[in-house]
Amino acid sequence: MEKEIICKREIIKIDHQNKKVVIDEIAIEYPLTIFVDNEEFATLVCSPSHVEKLVLGFLASEGIIRIKADVKALQIDEDKGFAYVHLHQPIGDKKEFVSKRFIGSCCGKSRQFYFYNDVKTAKTILSSMTISAAQCFQLMEMLHEASSAFKRTGGIHHAALCSKEGLIKTFSDIGRHNALDKLYGFCLNENISLNDKIIAFSGRISSEVVLKVSKIGCGILLSKSAPTNLALQLAEDLNITTVGFIRENKMNIYTHSNRITK
Repeated sequence: MEKEIICKREIIKIDHQNKKVVIDEIAIEYPLTIFVDNEEFATLVCSPSHVEKLVLGFLASEGIIRIKADVKALQIDEDKGFAYVHLHQPIGDKKEFVSKRFIGSCCGKSRQFYFYNDVKTAKTILSSMTISAAQCFQLMEMLHEASSAFKRTGGIHHAALCSKEGLIKTFSDIGRHNALDKLYGFCLNENISLNDKIIAFSGRISSEVVLKVSKIGCGILLSKSAPTNLALQLAEDLNITTVGFIRENKMNIYTHSNRITK
């Protein structure tokens, strides 16, 4: 059974000249330390739900594993906030390059901003699937309707794996990157084919978000929020369609617009 990601707290609320004590709902922030083969690897600050999927997706995103079968064993100590991962193959020098910047020789292309492990794990998307503008609006509306934790707290992001027809699975987290890692872990766990899938997302489209979408393997990213310039450069390079500001029957198509039809 998944842990609750929202708690209740007594607060003082001021509205114009009125002041009163009320019970408010607050997003839970949970530190999770990951050990790989008995060595401390990373600490994530996250929402305490779908933790196993978060660990799988995070390790895949960092280039430590490629598929679920690379993991020999995975145990979660929820009370202490520890995840213990044992791999079939030693981690080797992969940890050394997790946060090390890679300077490429591609003369101004955005890929010079990748980290070393991103060079190995980011995928150029080859999918030729298309989706209509009406379907984009529909999927974002479905994501909004599924985002009850955000409506209750205002402090939680959501990421959904979608088909053209609707949401397949939605994950929530205080960190937008964590929500995508949970989604990635779900895809690895279920061995899902991604050529015809879409990601609907509540957060800003940053370069890190585009890289995670690339690693997951989806060619279309939908968001209600804004992109950054580096994110769009990466999306151009990686053949990812990015659509932002999807609100009130309006949207901006930033890259690879050929996948969005009327």
